[in-house]
Amino acid sequence: MGSVIDVQSVSKSFGNLRALDDISLSVEEKSLTILMGPNGSGKTTLINVISGYYKPDSGKVLFRGRDITNMPPHGIYRLGLARTFQIPALFWKLTVLENVLVAKKDNPGESFARSLFKRLWFDDEKRATERAFRILELVGLSSVWDRPAATLSGGQMKLLEISRALMSGADTLLLDEPISGVNPTLAHEIFGKLVSLKNEYGTTFFLVEHRLDIALSYVDSVIAMAYGKLIASGKPQQVTSDERVIDAYLGG
Repeated sequence: MGSVIDVQSVSKSFGNLRALDDISLSVEEKSLTILMGPNGSGKTTLINVISGYYKPDSGKVLFRGRDITNMPPHGIYRLGLARTFQIPALFWKLTVLENVLVAKKDNPGESFARSLFKRLWFDDEKRATERAFRILELVGLSSVWDRPAATLSGGQMKLLEISRALMSGADTLLLDEPISGVNPTLAHEIFGKLVSLKNEYGTTFFLVEHRLDIALSYVDSVIAMAYGKLIASGKPQQVTSDERVIDAYLGG
């Protein structure tokens, strides 16, 4: 398998703060890769650069070999690279199912002309609803499909964001702290779902997460940052035993 995301010599500053300092890394296709580092190490800034929310001062970002450095977030999203946020951004009054359905691209029923003729969009709507239910079953939300998003638990909200990304057709997901604020039992369940999606559907995950005691037992690869620089990468045991990583976390 080759890489799906390639970051090449990316730097980003905010005034005198150099948040990213010549970062180069690759995320392998169909992998679960975690980006770790102490607070302020530049992790979320890097995710924002990859997803198009920030433009780098220098360097390039490639997605499946295509340069996406200057593309807007919605353009990157349409290519199949989606992201979630530490604080879920949902349509709170819509049901779980409705939240998933709005992520479908190119819905023919949204065309004014076609909306007047049910036969032009009914079958597509039916297929979309069936797909949405399959996704909800995959992530464990099928039993709450008719509940407003605002009534879900924090962990369920995270799963709903992942469901929407999958409904969009994305095969690569950037996750910003997917188990933040989630109880340990559901946190393990969320990571179990990510592993299942990776193994069964070939989804690639690149995530930021602080709860390493839970996350590291599920991931394939680890990339570590400190002070805006990449300091280590490899298998979990290899990276967590690296003296540079230990020093970054302990302040050595």
